[in-house]
Amino acid sequence: MLLRYFYDEKLAHASYLIGCQKTGESLVIDASRNIEQYVETANKEGLKLTAAAETHIHADFVAGSREIAERFGAKMYVSDEGDENWKYQNLERIDHQLLKDGDTFKVGNITLEVMHTPGHTPESISFILTDHGGGADRPMGIFTGDFVFVGDVGRPDLLEKAAGYSGTADQGAKQMFTSIQRFKQLPDYLQVWPAHGAGSACGKALGAIPSSTVGYEKMFNWAMKCNDEAAFVKALLDGQPEPPKYFAIMKHVNKVGPALLKNVTVPVEEMDASALHEWLKQDMVIDTRSAAEFAKEHIPGTVNIPFNKSFTNWAGWLVNYEAPLYLLIEEGQLSEILIGLRSIGIDRIEGYMNVKTALAQASKLESYMNVEPVEMQEAVEKGEVAVLDVRNQSEWDAGHIPGAVHMMLGTLPDRLEEVPQDQPLLIQCGSGVRSAIAASILQANGFKEVKNLLGGFSRWKKDVPQLVK
Repeated sequence: MLLRYFYDEKLAHASYLIGCQKTGESLVIDASRNIEQYVETANKEGLKLTAAAETHIHADFVAGSREIAERFGAKMYVSDEGDENWKYQNLERIDHQLLKDGDTFKVGNITLEVMHTPGHTPESISFILTDHGGGADRPMGIFTGDFVFVGDVGRPDLLEKAAGYSGTADQGAKQMFTSIQRFKQLPDYLQVWPAHGAGSACGKALGAIPSSTVGYEKMFNWAMKCNDEAAFVKALLDGQPEPPKYFAIMKHVNKVGPALLKNVTVPVEEMDASALHEWLKQDMVIDTRSAAEFAKEHIPGTVNIPFNKSFTNWAGWLVNYEAPLYLLIEEGQLSEILIGLRSIGIDRIEGYMNVKTALAQASKLESYMNVEPVEMQEAVEKGEVAVLDVRNQSEWDAGHIPGAVHMMLGTLPDRLEEVPQDQPLLIQCGSGVRSAIAASILQANGFKEVKNLLGGFSRWKKDVPQLVK
């Protein structure tokens, strides 16, 4: 048997390729939309992509299973658990099998047994793997999807917060409690292969280790130690981070099926800044440079989302999926940026321009200041600036600058009318990263007097402890 692990740092997403070397067949579990990585590995190992399986209808990325099925005639294995709201659609022309608890299917000499593990979502299933080709008569491991992570379990509130299904969070937490009791009956030696790692919004305390064992999780995963259902439900729902806005879109896309990449718009490269002026009239233009470079000089009206590990997440929060998107990028970035944006279904990328070309041709540039806490202490004390805190709710609750206005970054474009308009703005987050994005959004929308707090609230607490609430 062959097992390969793939990890997308921008989505904290793990996927797996399982191959039976004797028969040349292979299966991808929880594939990302960028299937070229699986194609390359399968070819290298002399395998054919014959199957793709999903543990549930994902909310945080576009699944690549249908892309694999369409391109290679592979068979799809997906859940048939949950009610009518959580059934896959438009599978008629794809070879597929709907799975229930206890079902099994094979890839060569490898058997996967289906275990229904609701809680994160009603249709969630896990796959228990046994390698008969290696002579085993007992399972080796379990692919848990978003059910059990290293050190945590999947959040049950996404249906309510992101997809709008009122009242489902409490029910999901109770289902998760029941699923965990069943998980704890599995052999301790069984390896645990989850679909996410640290940084994913599908849980609140995921570990950064790629895999674990059932026995280890039973000893050290907080969720395995709680034997009272009511206490477990409260602990699981408490403190969950805000789910990105795009999660609701991803649920729908993965349920009905995404567009094939061969049918997705290919962005056009522009060399003339006159095109940029037209882009700004239509919708968002993203400058992907670092925050420091953007702060020094940028084209008025552009928004800065630096191309780093958090790029995909903030693009999902801030980009209008129904409008065209345009990019100002550095040399050699296009391919990776497109992979990142398309991984969360942002397909209307219609144009791009080298950012140096754009800056060189621009008739006007603007900037904003990065400031230290001690520089702003007096202005904050005298009320000469309005402080805008763009952190998450849990961070705000743990402490904030007195008099600050709280607007989580992802919600800022929809709440611009709430932003103080009669004073200069001091934008603040935890470290100065999110607030830099917020500063660009505000400037693009006419709030020109903005300053970004370097080091954010972490440095403010250290340098100006007397002004913390």
